[in-house]
Amino acid sequence: MNKTQLVSELTFKAIRSSGAGGQHVNKVSSKVELSFNVTDSKALRNIERERILRFLANRLNKENILILQCDESRSQHKNKELVVKRFFLLLENALKVPKVRRKTKPKKSAIEKRLKSKKRAALKKMNRRKPNLD
Repeated sequence: MNKTQLVSELTFKAIRSSGAGGQHVNKVSSKVELSFNVTDSKALRNIERERILRFLANRLNKENILILQCDESRSQHKNKELVVKRFFLLLENALKVPKVRRKTKPKKSAIEKRLKSKKRAALKKMNRRKPNLD
Protein backbone atom coordinates (compact mmCIF):
# COMPACT_ATOMS: atom_id res chain seq x y z
CA MET A 1 0.00 0.00 0.00
CA ASN A 2 1.56 3.26 -1.17
CA LYS A 3 0.31 6.06 1.09
CA THR A 4 1.42 8.97 -1.11
CA GLN A 5 -0.30 7.47 -4.13
CA LEU A 6 -3.40 6.77 -2.04
CA VAL A 7 -3.57 10.41 -0.91
CA SER A 8 -3.38 11.53 -4.54
CA GLU A 9 -6.37 9.28 -5.35
CA LEU A 10 -8.53 10.79 -2.60
CA THR A 11 -11.11 13.42 -3.49
CA PHE A 12 -12.15 16.03 -0.95
CA LYS A 13 -15.25 18.15 -0.83
CA ALA A 14 -15.94 20.97 1.62
CA ILE A 15 -19.51 21.20 2.93
CA ARG A 16 -21.30 23.47 5.36
CA SER A 17 -21.27 21.83 8.74
CA SER A 18 -24.56 21.11 10.51
CA GLY A 19 -25.47 22.03 14.04
CA ALA A 20 -25.83 25.20 16.05
CA GLY A 21 -24.11 28.19 14.58
CA GLY A 22 -23.62 31.89 14.76
CA GLN A 23 -23.08 34.71 12.36
CA HIS A 24 -20.20 33.06 10.52
CA VAL A 25 -21.54 29.50 10.18
CA ASN A 26 -23.67 30.10 7.08
CA LYS A 27 -20.68 31.42 5.12
CA VAL A 28 -18.02 28.80 5.92
CA SER A 29 -17.72 25.25 4.63
CA SER A 30 -15.65 23.61 7.34
CA LYS A 31 -16.97 20.03 7.10
CA VAL A 32 -14.80 17.83 4.88
CA GLU A 33 -16.03 14.82 2.92
CA LEU A 34 -13.45 12.32 1.68
CA SER A 35 -14.29 9.86 -1.08
CA PHE A 36 -12.14 6.99 -2.28
CA ASN A 37 -12.93 4.62 -5.14
CA VAL A 38 -11.69 1.21 -4.02
CA THR A 39 -12.10 -0.62 -7.33
CA ASP A 40 -10.30 2.01 -9.45
CA SER A 41 -7.37 2.48 -7.07
CA LYS A 42 -3.94 1.90 -8.55
CA ALA A 43 -2.19 2.17 -5.19
CA LEU A 44 -3.70 -1.09 -3.93
CA ARG A 45 -2.78 -4.61 -4.95
CA ASN A 46 -5.57 -7.05 -5.89
CA ILE A 47 -5.30 -8.91 -2.58
CA GLU A 48 -5.54 -5.66 -0.62
CA ARG A 49 -8.48 -4.47 -2.73
CA GLU A 50 -10.41 -7.70 -2.16
CA ARG A 51 -9.76 -7.61 1.58
CA ILE A 52 -10.91 -3.96 1.79
CA LEU A 53 -14.03 -4.69 -0.26
CA ARG A 54 -14.87 -7.58 2.09
CA PHE A 55 -14.04 -5.82 5.36
CA LEU A 56 -15.63 -2.45 4.53
CA ALA A 57 -18.62 -3.80 2.58
CA ASN A 58 -21.14 -2.08 4.85
CA ARG A 59 -19.39 1.29 4.49
CA LEU A 60 -19.14 1.29 0.69
CA ASN A 61 -21.86 2.50 -1.67
CA LYS A 62 -23.03 0.67 -4.81
CA GLU A 63 -20.09 1.98 -6.86
CA ASN A 64 -17.60 0.73 -4.20
CA ILE A 65 -16.78 4.26 -3.10
CA LEU A 66 -15.83 4.82 0.52
CA ILE A 67 -17.12 8.12 1.90
CA LEU A 68 -15.90 9.57 5.21
CA GLN A 69 -16.87 12.88 6.78
CA CYS A 70 -15.38 15.02 9.52
CA ASP A 71 -16.79 18.16 11.15
CA GLU A 72 -15.13 17.96 14.57
CA SER A 73 -13.09 21.12 14.19
CA ARG A 74 -14.00 24.61 13.04
CA SER A 75 -11.03 24.55 10.70
CA GLN A 76 -11.38 22.94 7.29
CA HIS A 77 -7.65 22.08 7.24
CA LYS A 78 -7.84 20.35 10.63
CA ASN A 79 -10.92 18.40 9.50
CA LYS A 80 -9.07 17.33 6.36
CA GLU A 81 -6.14 16.05 8.43
CA LEU A 82 -8.50 14.19 10.79
CA VAL A 83 -10.45 12.53 7.99
CA VAL A 84 -7.23 11.39 6.27
CA LYS A 85 -5.97 9.90 9.55
CA ARG A 86 -9.30 8.13 10.01
CA PHE A 87 -9.11 6.83 6.43
CA PHE A 88 -5.65 5.31 6.94
CA LEU A 89 -6.70 3.79 10.29
CA LEU A 90 -9.70 2.21 8.59
CA LEU A 91 -7.52 0.78 5.80
CA GLU A 92 -4.94 -0.58 8.25
CA ASN A 93 -7.67 -2.36 10.21
CA ALA A 94 -9.14 -3.75 7.00
CA LEU A 95 -5.76 -5.07 5.85
CA LYS A 96 -4.85 -6.80 9.12
CA VAL A 97 -4.80 -10.57 8.69
CA PRO A 98 -6.65 -12.16 11.60
CA LYS A 99 -4.88 -14.92 13.53
CA VAL A 100 -6.01 -18.43 12.71
CA ARG A 101 -7.77 -19.92 15.72
CA ARG A 102 -6.52 -23.33 16.71
CA LYS A 103 -8.82 -25.68 18.57
CA THR A 104 -7.48 -26.62 21.97
CA LYS A 105 -8.53 -29.23 24.48
CA PRO A 106 -8.44 -28.65 28.23
CA LYS A 107 -5.66 -30.49 30.05
CA LYS A 108 -6.52 -33.58 32.08
CA SER A 109 -5.52 -31.85 35.31
CA ALA A 110 -7.90 -28.97 34.56
CA ILE A 111 -10.76 -31.41 33.89
CA GLU A 112 -10.06 -33.29 37.13
CA LYS A 113 -9.85 -30.03 39.10
CA ARG A 114 -13.19 -28.90 37.70
CA LEU A 115 -14.88 -32.20 38.50
CA LYS A 116 -13.47 -32.20 42.06
CA SER A 117 -14.77 -28.69 42.69
CA LYS A 118 -18.19 -29.71 41.35
CA LYS A 119 -18.23 -32.73 43.66
CA ARG A 120 -17.21 -30.55 46.63
CA ALA A 121 -20.02 -28.07 45.86
CA ALA A 122 -22.55 -30.91 45.48
CA LEU A 123 -21.50 -32.44 48.84
CA LYS A 124 -21.72 -29.06 50.53
CA LYS A 125 -25.29 -28.64 49.28
CA MET A 126 -26.21 -32.25 50.20
CA ASN A 127 -25.06 -31.60 53.79
CA ARG A 128 -27.35 -28.55 53.99
CA ARG A 129 -30.48 -30.64 53.35
CA LYS A 130 -32.66 -31.99 56.09
CA PRO A 131 -31.65 -35.52 57.04
CA ASN A 132 -33.80 -38.33 55.66
CA LEU A 133 -35.04 -40.29 58.73
CA ASP A 134 -36.59 -43.26 56.93
